[in-house]
Amino acid sequence: MLRKRIIFTLIYENGFFNQSRNFRLQKVGNIKWLERNYKFKEIAFSLDELIVLNASKKEKNLEEFTKVLNNLVDDVFIPIAAGGGIRTIDDAKLLFKNGADKLVINSILYENRELVKNLVQIYGSQSLVANIDYKKVEGVNRIFINNGTKELNVDFNEYIKEIEELAVGEVYLNSIEKDGTGFGYDIETVSSIDKLGIPLILAGGAGNEKHLEEGLRLENVSAVATANLFNFVGDGLPKSRENILNKGINIARWLKC
Repeated sequence: MLRKRIIFTLIYENGFFNQSRNFRLQKVGNIKWLERNYKFKEIAFSLDELIVLNASKKEKNLEEFTKVLNNLVDDVFIPIAAGGGIRTIDDAKLLFKNGADKLVINSILYENRELVKNLVQIYGSQSLVANIDYKKVEGVNRIFINNGTKELNVDFNEYIKEIEELAVGEVYLNSIEKDGTGFGYDIETVSSIDKLGIPLILAGGAGNEKHLEEGLRLENVSAVATANLFNFVGDGLPKSRENILNKGINIARWLKC
């Protein structure tokens, strides 16, 4: 039985890391602030993976983003998935060259599926994470791309199945309504999704240990993610992981050397 995972997501915009609430960003601090408050070399033992997303609204400067990514991953042993603004094979190459172990893709899942197929062929399914952002519109789940600004005229469940058929490695399902609220995941929607043949990462809404635990207990969820910088500062993550382990949930116990 595959172990479940706890993932931390960092939201980057134009040189700064941000808190996000319903996709509205609030600047928190630059890479120096992050290193001072989150020593990832140490808290990596509380995580299974790190996701770094470039959410810059205007033209995304991948060169600058990769410099930050390169600094961030220094001496961090856990896998790093990075994305935001990937539009070409060269963009993918640049991210991999600067420390990414996986790519997180979103808009091209709809706008350029040929590129997605090429990325799968070149780097393998295990290297691609499909980021699906959604929210309810008049009571129906709708898919959004381009940093949550463009609604797609597609069926929610059919779209997820189409993405699975592209042979990506896993799906990062993110609720825009729950994003940054700290009120908990959208359990109702996730529970209603037909069983996928690939891992499902649950994102949007985690504000405390109980939310992480609730998500991990769902049969069709392989990992939970949180982007809440303040609720898990200090020893929040280590304590949460230890308590979840003690409750018998199947996650790895990482030992410091």
